[in-house]
Amino acid sequence: MAMTDEHDALATPASVDVLEGDAGDFFALLKPRVMSLVVFTALVGLLMAPGEIHPVLGFIAILSIAVGAGASGALNMWYDADIDILMGRTAKRPIPAGRISADTTLAFGMFLSVFSVATLGLMVNWLSAGLLAFTIFFYAVVYTMWLKRSTPQNIVIGGAAGAFPPIIGWACVTNSISLESIVLFAIIFLWTPAHFWALALFKSEDYGRAGIPMLPNVAGERTTKHQIVLYAVLTAISGVVPTVLGFAGMVYGAFAAILGAVFIWHAVKVWRMPDGDSKMVPAKKMFAYSLVYLFCIFTALLVSALVTKFTGMAV
Repeated sequence: MAMTDEHDALATPASVDVLEGDAGDFFALLKPRVMSLVVFTALVGLLMAPGEIHPVLGFIAILSIAVGAGASGALNMWYDADIDILMGRTAKRPIPAGRISADTTLAFGMFLSVFSVATLGLMVNWLSAGLLAFTIFFYAVVYTMWLKRSTPQNIVIGGAAGAFPPIIGWACVTNSISLESIVLFAIIFLWTPAHFWALALFKSEDYGRAGIPMLPNVAGERTTKHQIVLYAVLTAISGVVPTVLGFAGMVYGAFAAILGAVFIWHAVKVWRMPDGDSKMVPAKKMFAYSLVYLFCIFTALLVSALVTKFTGMAV
């Protein structure tokens, strides 16, 4: 996985004296906003799983998953430093800003990867540790090093990395993978393209400067809008599958259906947005709502599962 000379040259701006950053810079390498989503969905998977896990082991499990997610983020920033410096939303990250060196970031990411997987395996179980190791590999190598720069379907396939946490959380309790955990995976997997392509629509110039083949830059706005509507519909359908399969109640199903309908409505607003719209307001609103949607869906799943577990009533 050696970098090219060009990648080495661009990873740290030549005009900046690199200082090994403070704690805040190292924390930024972990992509804390992404990590928070990983922790939340993993926690939902863990709490929804049948069976029991000691609270201390549950805390260790979630902490290990969080550290593993942070390791993925650090490895992603190490490899992508050459393109991060070209994009407005990433140029202030620690490596392109010259606050931390690429070599230090690589060592940091590798250490956290090994530490998180080993801790989860030794303290919880090796199935969940193996899934965490695969997730780190998939995000850092398959997505970051291969898909991201080679295909406009990068986020579709690469979205699997962000969808694994609830499966890992589930496996921490049950030492198994079940249909329920796969459904949780599918909700995030199908949600990811519409979420990121909405962002790509109003950040297409950034991606263009960096040479990243995001769908709007390769296939155009109109095709991207069609795909956003398609994946919004698939996401809305996946959101009600837990009720169809019987591991969430009708109250959850109705709530998920309403959330999904609003998601589709935002997608249609994006689809109706004129091509070349400089303000991209519908795309920005959809991107913001997509985060609300995922949080609310997983919160509702968790509430439904906990109510069922403690009262025996499916809601």
